[in-house]
Amino acid sequence: MTVQTRKNIMDLFTDGARRGFTIATTSLLPNVVMAFVIIQALTVTGLLDIVGKICEPVMALWGLPGEAATVLLASVMSMGGGVGVCASLVVKGVLTGHDATVLLPAIYLMGNPVQNVGRCLGTAGVKPKYYPHIIAICVINALLSLWVMQALV
Repeated sequence: MTVQTRKNIMDLFTDGARRGFTIATTSLLPNVVMAFVIIQALTVTGLLDIVGKICEPVMALWGLPGEAATVLLASVMSMGGGVGVCASLVVKGVLTGHDATVLLPAIYLMGNPVQNVGRCLGTAGVKPKYYPHIIAICVINALLSLWVMQALV
């Protein structure tokens, strides 16, 4: 018979806080900082304006400015990066609070499929021929959420 020791509430809280801080500083923060740097680089070079003009007709389907496409593209690579791009575009005045509200569910539904392929699907033994289908479902769900959010907000 094994005896289990029970941790008190303060030890549990401290352990959880420590794990949360580690995740934030090693996973989320670098992605968000990278997103701010990328948006700044795109702005300085004028590429953000070009992306906005090219993507404007497509993003208009969801009532968003063309630059919002950069949020979705970043989300494909990293959820934290998508949030960072969105936040930096709001700070620059390119996106409004309404635009960010519409985009946030899409960021999470996109679910950074590129990272998931390596971390989850490969580890779970999912056949690579199914990867494009899984990624397409993520993207379709995200795009559908844009219409739902426009209707709700």
